[in-house]
Amino acid sequence: MTTHTTDLEIGLPAAESGGDTLAPIAPQDKTWGWFAIFNIWANDIQSLFGYSLVASLFISYGVSGWTAFAALIVAGLLVMFLVNLSGAAGEKYGIPYPVLARASKGTQGAKLPAILRATVAVFWYGVQVYFASTALALLIYTLFGISSGEGGFLGLSGVDWVSFLIVWAFHIFIFWRGMGWVETFLNIAGPFVYAVMIGLVIVLWQRSDGQLLAQAQTIFTPENATFWTELSGFVAIVGTMIAYFSAVLLNFSDFSRYAKDKRAMMLGNLAGLPFNMILFSALALLTTAGAAVVYGEKIINPTEIVEKTDSVILSIIAAVTFFAATVGINLVANFIPSVNGIANLAPSKISFRTAGMITSVFALVIGGLWTSFISEFGISGFVNTLGATLAPVYGIMMADYYLLRKQELERADLYDMTGGRYHYGNGWNDAAMIAFGCAAVFSVATVWVPFLGFLSGYAWVIGAVLGGVIYHRLAKGKVVA
Repeated sequence: MTTHTTDLEIGLPAAESGGDTLAPIAPQDKTWGWFAIFNIWANDIQSLFGYSLVASLFISYGVSGWTAFAALIVAGLLVMFLVNLSGAAGEKYGIPYPVLARASKGTQGAKLPAILRATVAVFWYGVQVYFASTALALLIYTLFGISSGEGGFLGLSGVDWVSFLIVWAFHIFIFWRGMGWVETFLNIAGPFVYAVMIGLVIVLWQRSDGQLLAQAQTIFTPENATFWTELSGFVAIVGTMIAYFSAVLLNFSDFSRYAKDKRAMMLGNLAGLPFNMILFSALALLTTAGAAVVYGEKIINPTEIVEKTDSVILSIIAAVTFFAATVGINLVANFIPSVNGIANLAPSKISFRTAGMITSVFALVIGGLWTSFISEFGISGFVNTLGATLAPVYGIMMADYYLLRKQELERADLYDMTGGRYHYGNGWNDAAMIAFGCAAVFSVATVWVPFLGFLSGYAWVIGAVLGGVIYHRLAKGKVVA
């Protein structure tokens, strides 16, 4: 990921481009082929939180296992389509998300969605640090033969806290060494996650006396399930999964700008999203169902399932693998967006490492509070709320880029912080701000206001469409293409 692009090469003052963090990628530095894009999705979907979310969807919405499985596949296809749209500008112009946002929000107004995305990224970063720490805790419990602790401070035992702090410090060490180390993590860890999950399925299959497939179809379905409950659950799962990927949908240009060309980006998304969603969801379904049959518990954290197998070898392999995979994707999917967003607040003053340390400090607090937060609000409500908040930003950006500007941008003007067509006179595009405020309030309300609850499965779609429509109506004829 390290580039050699300088600000002078593209004629931009260092103070305006943000140095190496926000500067465009030069053509010779666009080296990612389709497999690099594929690998981002492979590791993103494989994270421990991703597994826990998928497992919770099987349990929460009261549908059959195969209905939930079908919904996850549909969600993967929709995300692929949406991410191809949002990544096109990054690939074409070599620019990251905070810079792309300036086209629709203004050179100053873009700081609002950029810091909003950074805030979400920091939150995810802290959450993923916690989930990676559960893998390390499993390793400690296994190697030293001690029982898992319960209770403790904020629901974490002493071993859990030690594991959490070690993982937090390890993230800092890796990003300080450079993004090449992160790429190595991704390339090695991804395949091993599948190997461990397949191993888990085999163990559970044997212990369920071959009843795992039959149980996967019915074990999560209430006795009074009807066609309409299946349909509503299907829609809710699709909506929740789109909301889960909403942050990456928004800032995919942070990654697509490294792609060799548009074909590499689209092929990587095609291979990465549907394939990994199908394989990972199938393994998550079978593992969750197997644990429910064998242990009589609906467990959503795979490290807890591994712990119950009483296999020292499997526990050690799983702990190392889950740890490496979660750390790798956490640095890529959450660290980069948060660093870019924070650096965009003061491009000439906040360096990559400074923004990284700010991210790490917030992650320390957020990760420590995670278990208390999730017990209060639940995974689905948390994910849908974040998705509903970010959705209008996506809709506004797409309406601006495709409908108003016809996929044409002036890159130099995107880095002109005092003038140019994207400054909008005062640095803020009022039409975008109004559209965001109106759409975000309504889309978040569908998640939390009871009489709008029937729309909660559509929260992200509603927010994106509403934001795009309002913005297009207000900005049409006023935006200079």
